[in-house]
Amino acid sequence: MSILENPKTATLPPDGPTPRSSQRAAFRPAQLAAALPGALRKLDPRLMWRTPVMFVVEVGAALITVVAIAEPFLGQERSGGAAFNWLIAVWLWLTVLFANLAESVAEGRGKAQAASLRRSQEGTVANRVDSYDAQRNPSAIGSGISPVPSAELDLGDVVVVAAGESIPADGDVISGIASVDESAITGESAPVIRESGGDRSAVTGGTRVLSDRIVVRVTSQPGESFVDRMIRLVEGAARQKTPNEIALNILLATLSIVFVVVVLTLNPIAAFSGATVSLTVLVALLVCLIPTTIGALLSAIGIAGMDRLVQRNVLAMSGRAVEAAGDVTTLLLDKTGTITYGNRRAAEFTAVGQTETVELSRQAALSSLSDPTPEGKSIVALAERNGFRDAGLDVGEFVPFTAQTRMSGLNFPDGSSVRKGASSAVIEWADVDSHILTEVGAEVERISLLGGTPLVVATKSASGEGRILGVVYLKDVVKDGLPERFLELRRMGIRTVMITGDNPLTAKAIAAEAGVDDFLAEATPEDKMRLIRQEQEGGNLVAMTGDGTNDAPALALADVGVAMNSGTSAAKEAGNMVDLDSDPAKLIDIVRIGKQLLITRGALTTFSIANDVAKYFAIIPAMFVGVFPGLAALNFMGLHSPASAILSAVIFNALIIVLLIPLALHGVKYRAGAASSILSRNLLVYGLGGLVLPFIGIKVIDLLISLIPGF
Repeated sequence: MSILENPKTATLPPDGPTPRSSQRAAFRPAQLAAALPGALRKLDPRLMWRTPVMFVVEVGAALITVVAIAEPFLGQERSGGAAFNWLIAVWLWLTVLFANLAESVAEGRGKAQAASLRRSQEGTVANRVDSYDAQRNPSAIGSGISPVPSAELDLGDVVVVAAGESIPADGDVISGIASVDESAITGESAPVIRESGGDRSAVTGGTRVLSDRIVVRVTSQPGESFVDRMIRLVEGAARQKTPNEIALNILLATLSIVFVVVVLTLNPIAAFSGATVSLTVLVALLVCLIPTTIGALLSAIGIAGMDRLVQRNVLAMSGRAVEAAGDVTTLLLDKTGTITYGNRRAAEFTAVGQTETVELSRQAALSSLSDPTPEGKSIVALAERNGFRDAGLDVGEFVPFTAQTRMSGLNFPDGSSVRKGASSAVIEWADVDSHILTEVGAEVERISLLGGTPLVVATKSASGEGRILGVVYLKDVVKDGLPERFLELRRMGIRTVMITGDNPLTAKAIAAEAGVDDFLAEATPEDKMRLIRQEQEGGNLVAMTGDGTNDAPALALADVGVAMNSGTSAAKEAGNMVDLDSDPAKLIDIVRIGKQLLITRGALTTFSIANDVAKYFAIIPAMFVGVFPGLAALNFMGLHSPASAILSAVIFNALIIVLLIPLALHGVKYRAGAASSILSRNLLVYGLGGLVLPFIGIKVIDLLISLIPGF
């Protein structure tokens, strides 16, 4: 999009934003090689204990390694001998390594972006103003400037940044206006406008000023800038486990403890029955019983969910925010720039009285030739389609719009004039007879009921005689494809609420055209907070967007608060996500990514538990078939030997982790639907798949192992 235009006017394709180039492949073999050193470092037990399931596997791998080394010296060879012990030990270590590899690959996908961000910070020199508060005059700054390294800047310092210089730290523009290149942060090459006052005053350290000069007050402590936080987040250094992730880890740890107890009791039972079960077999059984697949991929799923947001230029301040996005049931959306394009467009000229439409078109266009606003340009464009030509016209003195007059127009050289603007202001200016006001009022009401903005056009002669020509219909155009996307959200069970400062009649018409479920008209910051509290008290999770200081309280209150990067520092501090592209419509895609994360975690948990069943059928008969021949009936896979069956199950247990890494990183494809239908589909695909695939995989591996002498 062109960020020289209003950033809020950008729209998204129906299927969501186009991912950046870093998303072209969710998983490549080269990523495995790059992530391998990190995976090896994670074998440190001081790190592994944080993942209970894989810590149990690592302890088991260490025990079997010791057994494999010691048994030849003790003269003991059981369950396949030394080769069997070493193969089990190697595949257990590979199981732990593959689990670490999944997490390292997920973390490594943000390394390149983090390196780019670091380069944007290095070597930046700041022109710090020594005594700005005393001077109070930005134009007088010049002699009181000291060049200092950006790392020495402190909260509240004032710096001057000229064209060609990098902005040394996060801050707010307190004087001036400039175009800024934010490509290092957003990936977009088009510059954006930053100026003092309003909601587009925030600037980010590491970005570059392209034109003019601005004075910036620093709003971050050293090492705590927006870029610093981005680096820590994309690298995973600041990622904390979410409540759901912690709860699932506790469940997995509990299951591991249960199965440890079960396995420990098997040896006395086997001895009582006259069977001999080696430590190697018991450890192999334990590893195959505990849910190693989801235990290995759980962290990678969470990291990948945050990474998918980063690829779409959304920075989540915590994994909790991503999860909350998946559980959102109420979505609050600004009308302007989110539901509509934001720039109202002239759609129709309606003449009144004896006025011809051609004359109304001409006068409306003349009053808009020097009007720089998008509305003014659209009026000229509509008039040109009706035959108006402005070549060589001496149109006189342009009168700009002001909040006091609520109209704009032209003063012609002959003393006559034309105005367009709010109906009450223009009628009062024209001072016309009342007989035509009824017709004008009816047309104004008709346009308002349609959700448009009526502009009345009137002229005044040199003698002061006023005349109303007609009404221009300005339409706030709903973005293409949004009604379909709101319908999709409704299928997800999400209620959409449009928030606008428009009057209720206009708000109702736009809401009906866009297809949202409800609207809040003439909304104030207090109204937004009141609505959020009402929804939360009703058991709903609420998401909203905002970019201004007045949005900060509501952003902080919402369960998912998405602040625009172009907005104020207060808004970015209040939200738990920041949209670097400043596109409010992206909130819809954030919800989809959150749901995809939750569904991916649920699907792989289902698969992990289901695929353990096949391992039971492989190992249990192999352990006790010598004592209880009747267990041979359970060996319906026809596995070659007890040693081959156990080794095949352990190998499959390791390989399935690698095969599922792409799915954990890319995520299970999300399709809108009721929770019951999603659950049924996951149980069918991943539950049934988790049952069937291991039987096939273990059998294939067994056939290969049977070719090895001694098995």
